[in-house]
Amino acid sequence: MKKDKCGYRILVIEDNPGDFIIVEEFLMEQILSPVIVHAVNFKQAAAILSVDAAFDVILLDLTLPDKSGQQLITEMLLIAASCPVVILTGYTDIDFSIKSISQGILDYLLKDDMNSVTLYKSILYTIERKKAISELRESEKRYSDLFHLSPQPMCLYEQGTFRIIKINKAAIEHYGYSEEEFLTMTLLDLVPPVEKQKAIDLVLHQKRKLNETYLNKYLVQKKSGEIIEVETFSTPILLNDKKSTLVIGIDVTEKNLYENKITKAIIKTQEDERYEIGGELHDNVCQILAASQLTLGMLKNALPPAEMQWFDQCSKYIHLASEEIRNLSHRLAPAFFDESTLEEAFGMLLNSFNIEEKYNISLHYDDAIAQQTISLELQLNLYRILQEQLKNVFKYSKATSVEVDVLIYQDKLKMRVSDNGVGFNVNTVKGGIGIANMQRRAELFSGKFEIDSSPGNGCEIVVEIPLQVN
Repeated sequence: MKKDKCGYRILVIEDNPGDFIIVEEFLMEQILSPVIVHAVNFKQAAAILSVDAAFDVILLDLTLPDKSGQQLITEMLLIAASCPVVILTGYTDIDFSIKSISQGILDYLLKDDMNSVTLYKSILYTIERKKAISELRESEKRYSDLFHLSPQPMCLYEQGTFRIIKINKAAIEHYGYSEEEFLTMTLLDLVPPVEKQKAIDLVLHQKRKLNETYLNKYLVQKKSGEIIEVETFSTPILLNDKKSTLVIGIDVTEKNLYENKITKAIIKTQEDERYEIGGELHDNVCQILAASQLTLGMLKNALPPAEMQWFDQCSKYIHLASEEIRNLSHRLAPAFFDESTLEEAFGMLLNSFNIEEKYNISLHYDDAIAQQTISLELQLNLYRILQEQLKNVFKYSKATSVEVDVLIYQDKLKMRVSDNGVGFNVNTVKGGIGIANMQRRAELFSGKFEIDSSPGNGCEIVVEIPLQVN
């Protein structure tokens, strides 16, 4: 039989010389060159460990002259430090053995049942278990350090109840609640009433899948009452055999404000350019075409009757070109730039869209909107959203009917555009530029953009803008 060549260092604490000789022989049978140190009582063992604690394992007799039983185990674990301890005893008290293992003893062997193989295997398994426990504790320490020292607010909450069970320093400082206050709260206590159902729906969806990281966005209320925008990264984890979720919350309020300013500046530049082009088309090109029409009219009496068909056709083309340029200029520079209302601008846009009368169009515009102060910037973005969706309807929908509703509902300006076209799978087009543009325009005003469609069931978009944020 091949012996283990590892030079294990083993401390045997045994007051019975006969039992020590048996243990020593068992070790020599399985291990080629073990380093065996013998102590006959607790005091001697403590003296050895105070000088040299670098043992691979401690074999401890449960009954020593100066200490025994529970007191011996408790004090031995204190002085053994990171060295694994295996109890050797002649007593078969199962309850005591279970309690010992729960305290940190890694194995419990009965002397009467022990042989060289069982002792050797116990030593190997004990060393590996201790190594695994040490790695786990180190991992837990790294996690704890990461959790508590992270500059980003973090919390751990209990799935099902949403109860906060752990909170880090950054969250305490950022949100204004003390640790004691946090531990009496649920995650939903941080969410304003308007966001609670959304938060519940998202969390319940996450519970269905384990070991996935989710990115979400919420409005969160600080203790001071300030409401901020937060991006959360949440991961379901098992902690003490209980399903919990770790959440990192990043305050993106300032970031979003900065990005919105940039986006608004870009959109304003685009709109200024469109308005300038629209104005040039309307004021210059249309004037040139009007002058051409007048000049052409001066030739009418000089033409022989046989050539009049060419005159009439040329005049018709100039008229059509003028109408097309006028419609194009109105789309580039909406009418409310010239002090018309948003309702009138919508009406003109729908008329230009339906110039061939292919669609049955209805526009419902709530009278209550006239009582609200709606910024020109918001009006323009609503116009562009409607314009973008009408373009989609024209290019893809094959619809015959389009409905547009603009109304006030629960302190929000709500615009709904629906058609009875062929519809589409929303998931396959969510990354489209047109949809992204409409969503971005709505979010510029802290609004929401939703799209609902499926093959054969038309399409509906809904934009909701809080009226207090203009």
